[in-house]
Amino acid sequence: MPHARLVSWLALLLLAGCSVRKIALRSVADALSSSSTSSFAQDEDLGLVGDAVPFALKLMESIAQELPEHQGLRLSLASGFTQYGMVWVQWPAEQRKYEDFAAYKAGLDRARAFFLRARSHALQGMELAHPGFSERLASSPERALEGCDAADVPQLYWLSASWLAAISNAREDPEMIGQLPTVAVLVRGALALDEDWDRGAIHELLISLEPALPPAGGAERARQHFARAVELSGGLRASPYVSLATGVEIDAQDRAAFQRLLEQALAVDPTARPEERLASEYSRAKARFLLDHLDDLFI
Repeated sequence: MPHARLVSWLALLLLAGCSVRKIALRSVADALSSSSTSSFAQDEDLGLVGDAVPFALKLMESIAQELPEHQGLRLSLASGFTQYGMVWVQWPAEQRKYEDFAAYKAGLDRARAFFLRARSHALQGMELAHPGFSERLASSPERALEGCDAADVPQLYWLSASWLAAISNAREDPEMIGQLPTVAVLVRGALALDEDWDRGAIHELLISLEPALPPAGGAERARQHFARAVELSGGLRASPYVSLATGVEIDAQDRAAFQRLLEQALAVDPTARPEERLASEYSRAKARFLLDHLDDLFI
């Protein structure tokens, strides 16, 4: 009997320890998935943040394994891996395109892996909010959006952004290209739920997406989204200008419009919105690089 009583006490202690650990993990997860990343966004040094981000992402993934039900972590991981893949993997690879094509292709492949990793986290986040979402998405994207509301827009945005990024650097993969209509449904669904979310971020995503979608007139629709994105951001974001330049004007081979848009991006004051300093510095760096390579981009 004393032995049985001791076993019971030990079991209670172990359970209590597990509970305390879960509470501590949830506190860390809540911090990591909320305002704790704001210091990254406000930094102006892309290199410094790029060195720190992988550790933060791996830490969040480790905690997410312990807390698979934490939706905030899934959102942070989706956004984090998308941005890391874009800014610190794909962008450096793009800068090597003209001098080392093999390194450029290898960089795109590595970036795509991060984008697909981000997509997986975003899908898990949507699954937590709407059980069966992934299955419905595979059969009917429109039906998958039934029951979604404005609270789902951040997760839908990063699901769409990561997926679109993976497709955009896999243009020789017909299976990936075939997934574009699904992404279009998700982006347009998010737009319908909260058109001005994050100062026009969904409109900005559509600048790059519309030219690839039927019906004809995608470039004009992209320009309309550009105008709305600039309006909602108060003209204080460089990224819409870069998106229109690379998503529309380069295909139109309109060198003057391309150059004008990139110069407008460089004219945006990166300190105007301190909370977006890092994103602004990235867009401006990209604009400078593209202006330096006009002769490579235009016939």
